[in-house]
Amino acid sequence: MVAITLPDGSVREFAESVTGAALAADIGPGLAKAALAIRLNGELQDLKTAISSDASVAIVTAKDEAALELLRHDAAHVMAQAVQELYPDTQVTIGPVVEHGFFYDFARDEPFALEDLAKIEKRMRDIVDRDEEIVREIWGREQAIHYFSEAGENYKAQIIQGLPSGDDIRIYKQGQWLDLCRGPHLPSTGKLGKAFKLMKLAGAYWRGDHRNEMLQRIYGTCWADEKQLKAHLRMLEEAEKRDHRKLGREMDLFHLQEEAQGSVFWHPKGYTVWLALEQYIRRRLGVAGYVEVKTPQLLDSRFWEQSGHWSKFRENMFVVPDEVPSTDEDAPVVSNDAKLMAIKPMNCPAHVQIYKNDIRSYRDLPIRMAEFGCCHRNEPHGALHGLMRVRQMTQDDAHIFCREDQVTKETTAFCSLLQSVYHDLGFDELEVKLATRPDVRAGEDETWDQAEKALEAAVQAANLEYEVTPGEGAFYGPKLEFHLKDAIGRTWQCGTIQLDFVLPERLDAVYVGQDGEKHRPVMLHRAILGSLERFIGILIENYSGKFPLWLAPVQVVVATITSDADEYAAAVAEAFKARGLRVECDIRNEKINYKVREHSHVKVPVMAVVGQKEAEAGSVALRRLGGKTQEILALAEAVDTISTEAESPGS
Repeated sequence: MVAITLPDGSVREFAESVTGAALAADIGPGLAKAALAIRLNGELQDLKTAISSDASVAIVTAKDEAALELLRHDAAHVMAQAVQELYPDTQVTIGPVVEHGFFYDFARDEPFALEDLAKIEKRMRDIVDRDEEIVREIWGREQAIHYFSEAGENYKAQIIQGLPSGDDIRIYKQGQWLDLCRGPHLPSTGKLGKAFKLMKLAGAYWRGDHRNEMLQRIYGTCWADEKQLKAHLRMLEEAEKRDHRKLGREMDLFHLQEEAQGSVFWHPKGYTVWLALEQYIRRRLGVAGYVEVKTPQLLDSRFWEQSGHWSKFRENMFVVPDEVPSTDEDAPVVSNDAKLMAIKPMNCPAHVQIYKNDIRSYRDLPIRMAEFGCCHRNEPHGALHGLMRVRQMTQDDAHIFCREDQVTKETTAFCSLLQSVYHDLGFDELEVKLATRPDVRAGEDETWDQAEKALEAAVQAANLEYEVTPGEGAFYGPKLEFHLKDAIGRTWQCGTIQLDFVLPERLDAVYVGQDGEKHRPVMLHRAILGSLERFIGILIENYSGKFPLWLAPVQVVVATITSDADEYAAAVAEAFKARGLRVECDIRNEKINYKVREHSHVKVPVMAVVGQKEAEAGSVALRRLGGKTQEILALAEAVDTISTEAESPGS
């Protein structure tokens, strides 16, 4: 007898083993038709999986969140089948699910063209219409290697050869096509539906190694229904309009160039935004009891070895050998025993040095130490992306040194500060994730047990809903990640707080306790914005370049209707400047409609239009960005109004 417990708590009993498909049919014909897979004791499995012992089972349909990953996985297989039907000389390699979709890497002598995507997508729809049954088979290792080698699928043969000798070799067939795959999969290709679209082509190295051959990657997106697909495509279209790289050029904020890959050239207007944001955060930190420090860019490699970063992050660090004098007149040389220096990829070990530079008492704690620290990380060329992924970054970084009994209070205070800052910056939707110990980490398991328990207690005390993400913690401790949602529904992970017992131990940080003995402080690594570069990129896209007045690089443009108002326009501009506003004066011999269009294009939030009539009356006509009307105000009233609106939050 097999007893199956369903999600509603009801139990169904069967005399012998039963498949997921049979269970769904036993519950009802509607569910049998909608069923895509099962969740067996919490694990996603094929619908045809036999349930031979008592278990908890849920039937997965397209309405379930788990179904999206399944659909995208099958879309990748259907795409690979379509490619090999259309282009039989193509080898398939690896095709995983990614956020919002899937991709597959192909080996083919002739490059794909964008026009090929429409052909492949049409063939995918044909395969869905065929409704080919998807069948799982278990093959022997040598059988699988022989099959794929004979079929010319050398990449698949390599993958199998790299698997542990005891692993089952799972093969999924759909019609005449098959692939090596762990699964699970849909019961047939017809269950996939047609809410998919192929999006773009890219190059990718085999197994991500630049020393290997270049493959061709096709990306696609897949959703549970056409409504979701259309909503996603609309979001992508909107995201393209908001692309910070495009708006950055149009608004003259910044640029990037080949000679300084991953580093940003901030133009005056872009740096104005930077400074406004930095000054706002600096003011909030001051009120919250932080002290600000500045630490070196270059530190001896032995310092990073002691902290543990050398073994973990060495390949992402820019390393500089110490030069020693040479007798050669042409250039200095580096001796074999020269020290290695590293440009800092993070600030935390340097902050410990400041902490250690004095004797600390339990009464001194907590110490909240902040730095707008410029850090460098050797990100791969292909990963760089405008302001969102750079090599040189400035973080709104801070470290809180506290006693263990202060962890909850400090964490809840940080969570409150972060939520307040995000609200000020226009972000009120927030997701919190508790990331636990990764496979590669510093410290003992007991230390991690202690740290994870303390951080979870703190987030609960802060009354925040959270999701646990196993294995996603930092090298030295668990962390809370804060994911904000922007104006078009995208999520961005920015803020974080990490609880660390390890680094104070490694770097020998102590305080004198009430008992007169030395104790280790707890170290909380925290950031609200993350990197200023990336956060400004997020702000540009969230606001589509239309910054709040306090952040706008140019807050007011005074524009003349006719040249006889030039002198008055200069006086108006000076009146706004005297109140600390960022002002430009446009007295060009152009029509006012042209001026309005031009300044609207670069997202100037307020235009103060003046002509002879305004000069005589001592007034201005205020036009707001995106507005259809103008407001006539006396000059003093206009200056007061805009000055009040332009105040930084919390000032």
